[in-house]
Amino acid sequence: MLPVIAVLVVTLALYLLWDRLEHSREKETRRAVADMAGMGELVATSLSPRIDPNACIGSGACIRACPEEVVIGLVGGRAKLVNPMACVGHGACESACPVHAIKLVYGTRTRGVELPRIDPHFQTNRAGVYVIGELGGMGLIRNAVEQGRQAAKHIIEGSGDQGEPTRRGKDGALDAIIVGAGPAGISATLRLLQAKLSVLLLEREAFGGTIVHYPRAKVVMTGELEIPGYGVVKRRTMSKEALVELWQDIRARTNPPIITGELVTRIDQDESGMWLVHSETSVRRAANVVLALGVRGSPRKLDVPGENLPKVAYRLLEPQEFSGKRVLVVGGGNSAAETALALADAGCCTSVSISYRKGVFARLRAQNREQLELAIAERRVEAIMASELTSIEPESVQLSTASGVRTLPNDAVIVQAGGTPPGELLRGFGIEIVTKYGER
Repeated sequence: MLPVIAVLVVTLALYLLWDRLEHSREKETRRAVADMAGMGELVATSLSPRIDPNACIGSGACIRACPEEVVIGLVGGRAKLVNPMACVGHGACESACPVHAIKLVYGTRTRGVELPRIDPHFQTNRAGVYVIGELGGMGLIRNAVEQGRQAAKHIIEGSGDQGEPTRRGKDGALDAIIVGAGPAGISATLRLLQAKLSVLLLEREAFGGTIVHYPRAKVVMTGELEIPGYGVVKRRTMSKEALVELWQDIRARTNPPIITGELVTRIDQDESGMWLVHSETSVRRAANVVLALGVRGSPRKLDVPGENLPKVAYRLLEPQEFSGKRVLVVGGGNSAAETALALADAGCCTSVSISYRKGVFARLRAQNREQLELAIAERRVEAIMASELTSIEPESVQLSTASGVRTLPNDAVIVQAGGTPPGELLRGFGIEIVTKYGER
């Protein structure tokens, strides 16, 4: 009899512990949902989950499957969207749901997301112009690589049964120009080279795209990558350093034709139907143009006095650039958090501060949030919340805060306030834009 009672007591104790943990998690989730509600309706620029509360059975499978951990939580026995801004469009939650209560969509029923109108081959309303990768609403590296392959396949083969002829360069024009040397652009370039087409890859910064700007040790999701002309890379996650090394190896082995330091400013057509790709220094002709630009665009300026001083930057390449300096990071998104963390982790700055106009960091991915909160608790980063940068001086900055104007000694400012909206950029290229309201 005693062994049975002992088993019952242990079982009851375990249940009570589990119940307590569940209540604690739900309380934390409710607090996070309330924080988000205070910021208004937030909409991810990429795919994010839409949950049907009537179909949800509260299994929690979606939460366990999510690599970001803080996108979905359980409230009242039902899955609840907590932080759409942290979603990377992985799709694991949708696949894990046993009752198909989750779908990945763009935008919400009331707030839309602007995306280029593209066909199944990623071709826009302008024949021969394609949009792939982040600019088309897909953020994952493996999705970008696959889209590059598919767009290149359509350029190589045409549309088959529809009778659309393949577009090829004539009168000295290239077969294709790819704009953007990130995963999508690299994939498209290499696939086109495999088919012996004449190709040129243009990049305004460095081979690898935005990856080269990731902070040290940043971990990103990759999955299986099939790189044309290179091979298959099987890694679920990779650090920034490993990714940079991968792209360097790809470049060394495949030697794609690339020109860096060129910002594409305009696209139009000549009388022969070839596309004219204008940069700040030249005009090049091609039968096809593949836009793999990412979503950073031109950095958004703050329009405050002193923003043109040499100490103001809009990205972080290496923390050592700011060695011995008092640095202020402006912004509250993942890029700003990662920049502040990279500087703090390097330990080379005199001080690191982050200014954000909101009262909480509500748009961060789980890992960034945890690491930033730890850095703030350890006083390696000072968070100046509900503040706005109003003036930049050679040796200081001024911030407007709830308690008044604060003057902060400062040697460098890194602005991470976003960039040109993708829709605005694409409209300038004559590409039709559609707005998705909670649609696939």
